[in-house]
Amino acid sequence: MIRYASGIDHEAHDVTYVGPADRLTTLPADLRCTRIERPGTGDTATEVLAAVAGLPPFDSVISLAEFDLIAAAQVRTALGVPGDQEADILPWRDKVVMKSAVAAAGLRVPRFMSLSEALDAEHDELPWAHETVLKPLDGAASLNVHVYPTLAEALAVVREAGLPEGTEQSGFEVEEFITGPIIHVDGLVADGKPAVVKASRYIGTCLGYADGTPLGSVQIDLTPELHQWTTECLAAVGITTSLFHLEGIETADGPVFLEVGARFGGADVVDTFELATGVHLPSRYLQLITDGLEAGSYTWPDGDEPHYGWFIWPGHRLGSEFCRIEGERAFRESPLVHRWIQRSESDPVKTTLSYVDTDVPLAGIVGPAGSAELDRFLREAFSSIGVEPGTPPGGGADENQA
Repeated sequence: MIRYASGIDHEAHDVTYVGPADRLTTLPADLRCTRIERPGTGDTATEVLAAVAGLPPFDSVISLAEFDLIAAAQVRTALGVPGDQEADILPWRDKVVMKSAVAAAGLRVPRFMSLSEALDAEHDELPWAHETVLKPLDGAASLNVHVYPTLAEALAVVREAGLPEGTEQSGFEVEEFITGPIIHVDGLVADGKPAVVKASRYIGTCLGYADGTPLGSVQIDLTPELHQWTTECLAAVGITTSLFHLEGIETADGPVFLEVGARFGGADVVDTFELATGVHLPSRYLQLITDGLEAGSYTWPDGDEPHYGWFIWPGHRLGSEFCRIEGERAFRESPLVHRWIQRSESDPVKTTLSYVDTDVPLAGIVGPAGSAELDRFLREAFSSIGVEPGTPPGGGADENQA
């Protein structure tokens, strides 16, 4: 997905990859580089440091995966390599630190509190009472996210039932639920200026996907106001030269900040972005940081690109490793479909949450077309296509259903 092989000039640079065996095998076999396998079972930074012990100094440490940003910072610190340190990354990973920075910049955010602060507060000290979201400070894909009718009920549930096993109170926050369509803005920022940007609107929500309903998004026009809001949000959290994935809630008074990451978006965000702009975000970013070129040396799209969208059906709530799909033919044969990936009844799906096309019952890309036409297609598909538990090959009982 990241295309390290094309994003970095491996003839000009000496590149060392450290990773589990299954990830190292995704590199081209003839790529000029050093490969070092780590177990992939323990703390990432500890394993990487053990793997590179005794090697000559490195000029940079690169990791584009969201959950490895902190580990990469720890490796930089231990090796004395310049680049983002843990304190720099907190505003992109800790949602309380993140929203505090954005609010301090004068941008609207949902009212929020750390969970510990909310539990310690007197009832009359709580700043809102209505619908409330409980979420991890550094979570992704809406894992362990819950919505409650009131803040008081959210806190009561935590006091009575506790938090998911393996999590701590200090790792959660509460924030007010704000109603409105959710947008995401993706791109690459160089020296504080967004170099290439696309805006999209979700059809469905990431929380709904975690709960078992399909999800998609459709690219929309990037207005000057939305571009300015994006620039201000990135500046507020200190994302100056990076990929970014920014989410907000559309309201009558303008967008409300939801969260931002110094990373590329999941599902088929990268592919639809490239189809619309010709820019493959991860590899273009790698070129930018390894070749040391100024942003102005690149040819960027002019902003008048066609629109695409993506869709995905979850498999982790089926209760089965196999699925049966109905009502999809008319949609699959539509001229709007650019890519259609569908599991057969004999192909297993992943039973844990995933946004990867090849893990799920059904996924794909639509376009190019206008935003309204793509939006209508996805909504009709979501209401018409059925994905049900299937029967494993041979007709035996699926052990997950037994």
